Amino acid sequence: MPTPIRRIGMLTSGGDAPGLNAVIRAVVKTAEFEYGWKVVGIEDGFEGLLTPPKIRNLDSTAVRGILSRGGTILGTTNKGHFRTIEIDGKQQRDPAPYRELAQNMRRLGIDALVIIGGEGSQGIASELAKYGVRAVGVPKTIDNDLYGSDRTFGFDTALTVATEAIDRLHTTAASHDRVMVLEVMGRDAGWIALHSGIGGGADIILIPEIPFSMDAVASKVMTRDFQGSNFSIIVCSEGAVEQGGQQFYQESTGTLGGVGQHVAREVVTRTGKDTRVVVLGHLQRGGEPTPYDRILATRFGAAAVRELAEGRYGEVVVLRGGLITTITMVECAGKVKNVPADDEMVRTARGMGIAFGDESLDDVVPEALAEIQVDHPEASTQGDDTAED
Repeated sequence: MPTPIRRIGMLTSGGDAPGLNAVIRAVVKTAEFEYGWKVVGIEDGFEGLLTPPKIRNLDSTAVRGILSRGGTILGTTNKGHFRTIEIDGKQQRDPAPYRELAQNMRRLGIDALVIIGGEGSQGIASELAKYGVRAVGVPKTIDNDLYGSDRTFGFDTALTVATEAIDRLHTTAASHDRVMVLEVMGRDAGWIALHSGIGGGADIILIPEIPFSMDAVASKVMTRDFQGSNFSIIVCSEGAVEQGGQQFYQESTGTLGGVGQHVAREVVTRTGKDTRVVVLGHLQRGGEPTPYDRILATRFGAAAVRELAEGRYGEVVVLRGGLITTITMVECAGKVKNVPADDEMVRTARGMGIAFGDESLDDVVPEALAEIQVDHPEASTQGDDTAED
C-alpha cells in the first residue's frame, strides 16, 4: 500500500512565466487548508533536489502577497543535469541524477511532487516515475504550445504585452509612412503572433507553421501603398522560417531570434520603405500576470493538489472546454501544440486581408507594382526611433 502523503515538494522548471507564483500560492494554501499537508519549496528546479538539496518550508504566511508578482519565488533553471544526451545517434537520459533525486526525496521525507513546467519538464517528471517518484504536473509556457491544453497560464499576459506593443507601433508607423516589424516569442508555435496580430490589427503575420516568401511579404506591403495605406505592421514569431530556409539564430548569443531583422532588410531592399524593428523578447515574460492568468494558475495549482490526494500520479492538469481535467505526462511530454494551417483564427485573419507570406503573387500584387523589385539605399532598417528631426 502506498505511503500516505503528509509532505509534498514543489518546483518550477524551465523559463519563467507570469502566473508561476499564483500556482505556488494555490498549491500551498490548498495543501494546508484542505488536506493538512506540509509543503516544501524546491529552489532552482530539479537541480534543487540534487546534493546538496536546496529547499525551504512553505506555508500560507510564506506565500502571502505573491499572487500578483511575476517570476517565481523558487527560482528556475532549464534541464541541467536532467537534459537528454546523444549517444550513438540516439537521445538518452543519464540515470544517475534521477536516482539521486529519488533518494534525496526519501531522505527529506517528501512524499510527492508538484512539477510546474513545460513539455520538457513533464518529460523529466514522466521519467522520474520509473524511480518511484509520485508526481503531478502543472503546464507552464507563455507560448501556449503545450499539447493537450487549450490554454496555459502566462499566454494571456504575453499576448497583452504584444498587442499593446502593436497598438503603439501603429501610431508611429502611420505618422512616418513606415513598415514596423514586431518580433514576438514563439519557437515552434505561432500562437502569440497569431492572436496579437489579429487583436492589434497587423497587416502581415509570420508564424513557424506557415513558411513565408519575402516576395509575398513585400508585395503585400506595396499593395497597401498602392491602395492608399502607406504603412504596414508585420508581426513575426521568433521561430518563423522563410520557405526553403531555417530558423534564425543570433550570432552573439547563439539563441533563437533575428527573423525580424531579416524581414526588415528584405522589405527595404524590395520596396524602399523606411522600416524599423522591435524585438519584445523577455518583456513578454516579466511583470504582473493578467487577472486571467492569475485565475487559471490558481485553478491549476489547486487541481494538482487534489490529483495527488486522489492518488492520480503521472498526470498533468490541463484546461479543456473551460474545465480543468488531466492527461498523462507521457501523452504531453515532448509534444508541441502547433497552429493548424487551417485553424479558424488563420481563416479569420485571411478573410480580413491579413497576409501570412504564403500568398500567390498573382493575388496580392497590382499590375502597376509588378516591376518594383529594386534596391533603395536611402531606406532605413534601424531598430529604434531615437534622434529624429
